[in-house]
Amino acid sequence: MIVVDSLNGYMAAMPQEQQLILQMHELLSYLSQLGVVTFLINPQHGLVGSMSTNLNISYVADSVILIRFFEAQGRLRKAISVLKHRTGAHEDAIRELRIDSRGIRVGAPLVDFRGVLTGTPEYFGANLPLMEERKRGD
Repeated sequence: MIVVDSLNGYMAAMPQEQQLILQMHELLSYLSQLGVVTFLINPQHGLVGSMSTNLNISYVADSVILIRFFEAQGRLRKAISVLKHRTGAHEDAIRELRIDSRGIRVGAPLVDFRGVLTGTPEYFGANLPLMEERKRGD
């Protein structure tokens, strides 16, 4: 497994986008032939609201997973969703993601929210907690 974190650093070393895309395509093809799983981290600008990235390289990826911040119940939270999976069907639900001292947890689909991926969701469900809260820590 190889993780390129982040593509911004890679882009700084190779500022012409077309050369970077060609290089990434060749690198990913080579690593795939070797059976290596590669993660490309492409950070987006903006914590909430509209977001953008300097580089659109999703077409060379087999899968694209979006992790997005959103505000709910007075706390900053994370949502996770699979946007693309080249080799088959994938779940299209948007779920809460928690990374804390208990590890990585993925919650139930956020069915009572609209606009989670915009960063400014609307909540229209009952006043219930999302994922269970710990008594201490988190």
